[in-house]
Amino acid sequence: MAQVDINKYFKPDLKKARKRTKESVEEINFQLKDMHKKIGINKKYQIHTYGCQSNEADSETMAGILELMGFTKTDIESESDVIILNTCAIRENAENRIWGELGRLKAFKRENPDLILALAGCMAQEENVVERVLKKYHHVDIIFGTHNIHLLPDYIETAMFSKEKVVEVFSNEGEIVENLPKTRNHQFKAWVNIMFGCDEFCTYCIVPYTRGKERSRSKEDIIEEVKSLVLEGYVEMTLLGQNVNAYGKDFKDIDYTFGDLLRDLDDLGMKRIRFTTSHPHDLDLKTMEAIRDSKHVMPFFHLPVQSGSNAVLKRMNRHYTKESYLNVLNQLKETVPGISVTTDIIVGFPGETEEDFEQTLDLVEQANFEGAYTFVYSKRAGTPAATYEETTPDELKKARLYRLNEKVNDGYLRGNKQFEGRTVKVLVDGVSKHNEEVLAGYSEHNKLVNFKGDKSLIGQIVSVKITKAKTWFLLGDLQ
Repeated sequence: MAQVDINKYFKPDLKKARKRTKESVEEINFQLKDMHKKIGINKKYQIHTYGCQSNEADSETMAGILELMGFTKTDIESESDVIILNTCAIRENAENRIWGELGRLKAFKRENPDLILALAGCMAQEENVVERVLKKYHHVDIIFGTHNIHLLPDYIETAMFSKEKVVEVFSNEGEIVENLPKTRNHQFKAWVNIMFGCDEFCTYCIVPYTRGKERSRSKEDIIEEVKSLVLEGYVEMTLLGQNVNAYGKDFKDIDYTFGDLLRDLDDLGMKRIRFTTSHPHDLDLKTMEAIRDSKHVMPFFHLPVQSGSNAVLKRMNRHYTKESYLNVLNQLKETVPGISVTTDIIVGFPGETEEDFEQTLDLVEQANFEGAYTFVYSKRAGTPAATYEETTPDELKKARLYRLNEKVNDGYLRGNKQFEGRTVKVLVDGVSKHNEEVLAGYSEHNKLVNFKGDKSLIGQIVSVKITKAKTWFLLGDLQ
């Protein structure tokens, strides 16, 4: 095979991606070119999505663009004319899955040389990833990142007709692209982006490099999207941002932040409003009061803490202490009585001592979390923490994770038990994975509830009396 000239492509640059300026964010209005409107007729596509809700929302946009071009979705890989891997870069095991998938898909490319294989998402924003793909995965036709999804039609056209490899990854601060089509994956739940990017620069996290700077959509564009969702019959929406608590703080001409947005959206007719993810550093009283006063904002809050050790939090660059986190958490619980709170915690961050870990266990006890996503630290190339000396053996990290999970699981069960004997409102998602006669859905407090009922209730909000609390879910009777 001919040697690939990897220097001719528009590759990512983490140093450029780190830059932050005070320049205004450009707003782009997407419009499909006439030349692209029929490219996909009689052709099929697949999108494989990995990672967070933002990736899922991006995949819905990619699907919307492809279907606007005439492509139709297929579940059969061998029938596909375009396959896109929309990737996650948050942890090493997520990336390893992608390398395996790229290797597996080589056989499909061999069988169908006209198949277009694309690598997109956060992994594509990493320098070392693109270099590796160009050197070892020659069957990948398109590499593009998180900032230029709206240019997908151009990339498809080039790969399909010019038979040229396309590598275009922008390492800029990012723009806001409106009027993007979406093919939503759910009939009654929707993702709604309210902002993009992150300026926190936690030392372990690659997201500020892959997603650009914090930039908020206008309230008018968000409101119009939500109004359309209500008219289409959607019941629940989740507002998305790497740090939703920072929404609006980049506006120069108006004083309008996340609390204001929640109040405005509460009046539009959407029955359930959720949001993710939040940063404790930017959580203010205005947001708490908006949650309290709004009829449709759910009483559930995911507030990542990552560690209970002030020394570790400082090395993580989290901008708060154990004490200030607990103060914010207590203020939230006092302002919004009965709210359920979950969190994220990293174990084994470089330099974490036994005393640091004990501080985390102490915080978990004081915070009374009703659940947590727990992880062993994963080194991300290009982040400051990747250069920190690791002194904790892997076996000790795993042992700490097990100890932490015991406390977290106690919190899951304790949080669930408070609902025994109470009647809760459940949005029915579908049937249980284990029993076709049992329905499953989530309560207002984001508790998984299983109960017997007819499938005609799927998509509706119903009343269920909780009869038994388990660690991971609730059992109940339809009322």
